[in-house]
Amino acid sequence: MRFLTRLVITAVALWVAVQIVPGISYENGVLGMLGMAFIFGLVNALIRPIVAALTCPLVALTLGLFTLVINALMLWLASAIGGSLGIDFAVQGFWAALLGSIVVSIVSVLLSIFVKDES
Repeated sequence: MRFLTRLVITAVALWVAVQIVPGISYENGVLGMLGMAFIFGLVNALIRPIVAALTCPLVALTLGLFTLVINALMLWLASAIGGSLGIDFAVQGFWAALLGSIVVSIVSVLLSIFVKDES
């Protein structure tokens, strides 16, 4: 149940980013957004830790601000993977990815506060 809750929260956060951030677009329905949320979750679970470990000195040097860049790159990568799988979720450029990753993070945290997991 926790997995489904996180998947829906991520899908809603991505949808909010599509609505707010110029440069992020989406053309499919609910199932496509859930698929995109799944891809984004996989990218964050599998690739993000490796990138974070490799850039640890940069993160420390910038007092954690480089984490925003890592988050943006993960959103951009998830968009590229989703696009190659036929999901019309597109991030146009780094600045859209950066702003989108901030929006996704904020919405995810807020929804996680209000939606309790039953685990």
